[in-house]
Amino acid sequence: MAKRLLGKEVNEAIVANLLERTNALREKGIVPTLGILRVGANPSDLSYEKGATTKGEQVGVDVKKFELPEDATKEQVLAMIDQLNADDSIHGVLMFRPLPKHLKNDQNEICNRLDPKKDVDSMTHMSNAGVFEGQDLGYAPCTPAACMEILDHYGIECKGKNAVVIGRSLVVGKPAAMMLMSKNATVTICHTKTVNTAEICKNADIIISAAGVLKSLTADYVRPGQVVIDVSMNWDAEKITTKGKGGMSGDAIFDEVEPIVDAITPVPGGVGAVTTSVLMKHVVEAAEKV
Repeated sequence: MAKRLLGKEVNEAIVANLLERTNALREKGIVPTLGILRVGANPSDLSYEKGATTKGEQVGVDVKKFELPEDATKEQVLAMIDQLNADDSIHGVLMFRPLPKHLKNDQNEICNRLDPKKDVDSMTHMSNAGVFEGQDLGYAPCTPAACMEILDHYGIECKGKNAVVIGRSLVVGKPAAMMLMSKNATVTICHTKTVNTAEICKNADIIISAAGVLKSLTADYVRPGQVVIDVSMNWDAEKITTKGKGGMSGDAIFDEVEPIVDAITPVPGGVGAVTTSVLMKHVVEAAEKV
């Protein structure tokens, strides 16, 4: 049976560390503060906002919410970002993406309006460049950063290991690959056009699956000795939960993969449980640089 890499344990360690740091900042008169900019009222955005607010209360980070209507213009969103940039009491900014459809063509311009020093979830090109160049130019996306926190917490060595990342998005796949490489892993990225993905994965020591495809990671992809970090959150209508049928599952068919590998993150209860803690960590780091 594989060791379960539980987000709860990682969270507890991060929260304890952040409480010490936020207390130290408050003693200096600095209140670490996150500004959340939301355009519209997407249910998933509201859910994440609620979770971030709760996490902020736990670790001593204030959360201020800035809401614009669903039909807000580009000019209104840019003006709000300018306001957040100019507000020295706000150390980090999170804006929910994707923006409403009428702003799709302007999303890059809008995101890059944010001051990279306040970009705590890699909205800007500058932050992405920092991840790819290994430079302190902003902050990595919270989800791949949460993967690294899990690997670090459980003492999983990346140096000299073969790692496979399934998925090539700018939100998870590509930055996760760069962050693994910065830990001196040899990294392969697999995607929808990759031939023999299962064979490539079987040769890996570490697999980060961010395909976002339910039941795509099967027993054919894994072998004993591996570590599997399952990033994805997919709705599984057949899953049996305490509330009946239906629930969240990762890419892995857990009952197939878990008995084979050495360690695996559950879904839920793995990577997703750590992302808001990482967000708060970035806010605290930004406040410490003031």
